Amino acid sequence: MAIELLAPAGGPEPFRAALAAGADAIYCGVGNDFNARRSAHNFTYDDFEAACRAAHLAGTRVYVTINVVVQQGEMGRALALVRSAALRGADAFIVQDWGLFAEIRRTWPELELHVSTQANVHDARGTAWARAQGAHRVTLSRELSLKEIRRIAEEGVELEVFGHGALCFCYSGACLMSSMAGGRSANRGLCAQPCRLPYDLVDESGRAIEAEGRTRPLCPKDACTAQDVGALMDAGVGSLKVEGRMKAPDYVWSVVGAYREQIDDVLAAQGSGPVPAGLSELGATPVEPAVARRLKRAFNRDFTDAYLRGTSGDEMMSYERSNNRGQLVGEVISSEGAQVQRRDGRGNLHRDPRQGRRSARCTVRVRVSEPVGAGDLLELRPVDNPDAFLTATVPEDVPAGGTVECRVARPMPVGCPARLIRSRAAHDGSDAALAREVPRRRPVCVRVVARVGQPFCVELACVGGPELSGGGLPHAAAEGFVVEPARTKAVTREDLVAHVGRMGGSAFEPVSFDVELDEGCGMGFSAVHKVRAAACEALERAILAPYAERATSLAPQPSELSAAGARTAAGARAAGARVAASGSASAPAAAADPSCVEVCVIAASPEVAIAALEAGASRVYAWADDLSADGSGVPAASWPEGVTPILDEVCREPDHARLDAWVLPGAPVAVGNVSELALAAERGAAPEVRGCIPVHNMSCLAALERAGAAAVWLSPELTLEEISSLAPAATVPVGLVVSGRPRVMTSEHCVLQTAGACIHDCARCRLRPRRLSLRDRDGKLLPVRTDLHGRSRIYDAFPLDLTPQVGELARAGVSRMAVDATLLDGSEAAFAVTRLVRALAAVSAGRKPAPRDRHATSGHLFTGIG
Repeated sequence: MAIELLAPAGGPEPFRAALAAGADAIYCGVGNDFNARRSAHNFTYDDFEAACRAAHLAGTRVYVTINVVVQQGEMGRALALVRSAALRGADAFIVQDWGLFAEIRRTWPELELHVSTQANVHDARGTAWARAQGAHRVTLSRELSLKEIRRIAEEGVELEVFGHGALCFCYSGACLMSSMAGGRSANRGLCAQPCRLPYDLVDESGRAIEAEGRTRPLCPKDACTAQDVGALMDAGVGSLKVEGRMKAPDYVWSVVGAYREQIDDVLAAQGSGPVPAGLSELGATPVEPAVARRLKRAFNRDFTDAYLRGTSGDEMMSYERSNNRGQLVGEVISSEGAQVQRRDGRGNLHRDPRQGRRSARCTVRVRVSEPVGAGDLLELRPVDNPDAFLTATVPEDVPAGGTVECRVARPMPVGCPARLIRSRAAHDGSDAALAREVPRRRPVCVRVVARVGQPFCVELACVGGPELSGGGLPHAAAEGFVVEPARTKAVTREDLVAHVGRMGGSAFEPVSFDVELDEGCGMGFSAVHKVRAAACEALERAILAPYAERATSLAPQPSELSAAGARTAAGARAAGARVAASGSASAPAAAADPSCVEVCVIAASPEVAIAALEAGASRVYAWADDLSADGSGVPAASWPEGVTPILDEVCREPDHARLDAWVLPGAPVAVGNVSELALAAERGAAPEVRGCIPVHNMSCLAALERAGAAAVWLSPELTLEEISSLAPAATVPVGLVVSGRPRVMTSEHCVLQTAGACIHDCARCRLRPRRLSLRDRDGKLLPVRTDLHGRSRIYDAFPLDLTPQVGELARAGVSRMAVDATLLDGSEAAFAVTRLVRALAAVSAGRKPAPRDRHATSGHLFTGIG
C-alpha cells in the first residue's frame, strides 16, 4: 500500500521547499493563534491561498493545524479561521480540542477532520471512538510500536504516524511542564522545551546520582524511520509525517526529499505484486547511502526508532547534548599554528589574549570518512572537553578517505571528532528550488488528435495525485483550429510532441504522448501552442474546481455555538435551580454552598486513604496499580471500601489487561483518555473525565457529556474566570484538584535510567521506592516517580494550594475538590485534607480561609496560559 509523505511548513518558503521536494501533503498553521507552533512564521490568509493553489496544481494536499485547546471566548474566532482556510483551499484540519472538533463537524460536515497527536490517542479503541465522532484520520502517539500500529490499522481508520524529527519526552497532550514553570503551555502552542535543558537526578539528600555525562535526562534523540518505511506501509499506515514546522527551508527540502526517494524506492521494489517476504520486519528496508547522508546532514540529535521497535531505554536518549549533531565525517589528524602576537604602544610584542578567529593562524587537518564539499561547516568538539569546540568551513570538495585542511582559531587535539553540521549542498538545493517559478510540475499524459477536417484537440490527464470527489483523476481537453491538408511540409508526430510538450510556465509536465495524426496534415505551430495553453488552463480549472465551489456551498459561520452546547448550559441552570430548592448535593449547582462540596483525596496507599478519611475526606481515589497488583479489578483488602479507581492518562493495547478490569457497570471510574471513556460508556460505568482530557470550552464539555462523562475534573491550566464560565454549564459534577503537586510529565522512558544502573526489572529496582527528584539549573526540585511498567511521572517543583479560593470555586460551580496526596504520607495527607475541610467550613461560616501555604502556588488560577 502506498503511503502519503506529509511535510511540515512553518511559512511560505518551507512550503515551497516541501512542494519541490515531493511532498504528497503539507501541514501548516494559518495565523498565530490556534496551532501548536505559534512561534513559527505561519501563513497570512493571502499567502495561504497562493500556497494552496500551487500545491493543488502539483497534486499535493494541504492540512491546517488547529491543534491546541480552544478557550471559550475564542471558539468563534477558531471557527472563523476554519471557514476562511476552507474557502482558500485547505483539504483537512488537524484538531486537538474535542469541542472545536464537534463544532466543525456539526457546522461543516463536509470538511475533513484529522485528530491531532495532541489528543493523546494510543489504541484501537480510542481510534474507533474518534471515528465515531467523525474523524477521517487519527494521528497516533509517537510512542507506539509497529505491532500496536498494525492492530490499530485493523479498525479501518486512516492512520498518520510521526516518521522523522523531534520526539517529545512526554506523551503529547499530557505535558504541563512548560506551562507550570512559566506559563508557556504546550497545549497552546507555546512550549518552551524545558525537556532539552540540563537536570541532575538527585536523591533525598540532594546528592546527584546520574551517570557521568548524562546531563540531559529528558532529551530524546530524533525519530528516523527511513529504514522502517516498508514495515510501516505493510502495517497499514496511511501517512508518514515529518516533524519540523520550526525548521528552515533547507531542512525541509533535504529531509522531505530523502523520504520521497526512500518511499519511491520501496514502492518500486514492491511493484504491483504482494509485499516481499520479510519487508514487514523492521529494518528490512535498505537505505541508500546518499539518502542516509542527506538525513544525517540535516539538523538532528542523532536518530532512533526505538519506540517502533517496542523499546524506550538509553538507546533513544541524547543525554549529552540537545543541539545539532549533524553527521560524523572524520577526525583531526594534526593541528599546526600559533597565537598571533601584537605590538603594544612601545613596539613590544605580546601574545594576543583574544580567542577569536582573527587572533589565530592555525590549520587543522581532518581525515574524512565521508565526502565533504566546499562551504560545508564542520564542528570540531574534543571528547574530553566538549565545551571547547570550534567550527570550521570546508574550503574545497574532498572525497571519502581524503584529507581537508581548515583554518581555525586554535589548535585541536588529534583524534577530535569532526561532524558536518551544515550542508552547503542542502542550502544550494533549497535555494534553487525556491527560485523556480513553479516549485513542482504535475505529470500528465498527453493525447493529441489531428484529423483532417476536424478541430485540433489536446487532452491532458493527470498521473497520480488526489482524485476528484466524484472519482477519477483530473483531466481536461481543448479544441482549436480545423486541421487542413498541408500546403507545403506536412507535420510529423515528432513535431507535435515537441510543440505540445513545451508547457512553459504551466504547472504541468508531460510524461507520455498519444498522437493520432492523419498523413499530410498542415498547421501553424503558434496555433498549436494556443490549443496547448488552453488545455493547460482547462486542466487547472478542473483541478481547482472543487475548491472554487466551496465559495457557494460552504455554510456561513453560525452566530451561536451548537444547540447541544446551549442546551447543556440551559440544563445546568435549570438543574441548579432544582437542586437549590431540594438541597441535594448530587448536582454541580449545589456547590454554591461550600458545605455541600465533596472533599476528595487521591491516595497512593491504604494508609494514606484511611488517614484522609479520618481527616474528613468523603471520596477516595487511587491509581489502579496501587489498588491491586494483580490487575483483577478488585482492590486489596487493606483498602477502605468505595475507592474510585484512577486509570492512566496512557492506555495502549498492552495496558488493557491491567486497566479494563476496573471499568464496571454502574461504578465510578476516573478515566484519562478517550479509549477508557469509550469503554466506560460501553459497559455502563460512571466515567469521571480527568483533567488530562482538557476542557476549556462549553462545546468540549457538552461533547464529553454526550460521550457518557458522569463527572468532569478540570485542567490545572484554567483560570478562576474560566472555571466560573465553564462549571455552571455542566450537567454533571465538576471537580478540581486544589492541593498537591501537579503531574507535569508522563513518559514512556524511565528517568531513573539516567543513573546508568538499570537492571531492566522494575519490580526489583532499588531506585523506584526512593524519593528522587530532578534538580533544574535554578536548584528547584521536581519529584520523579516511576511505575512497574517503566513509565515516568514528573511533578511540579511547587505544590498547588487553592484552599484560600475554595469559596469562589464553590460559587463557580465546583462541587468536588481534591487533595492530590500521591506524593504524601499519611500524616501529610491528613494535614492537607484537614486544611481543605477547615477552609470550606470557614467560608460556610462567613470567615476567611487560612492564607496560602508559603511554599505553594496558585498555579494558573489568576494567570492564564495565553
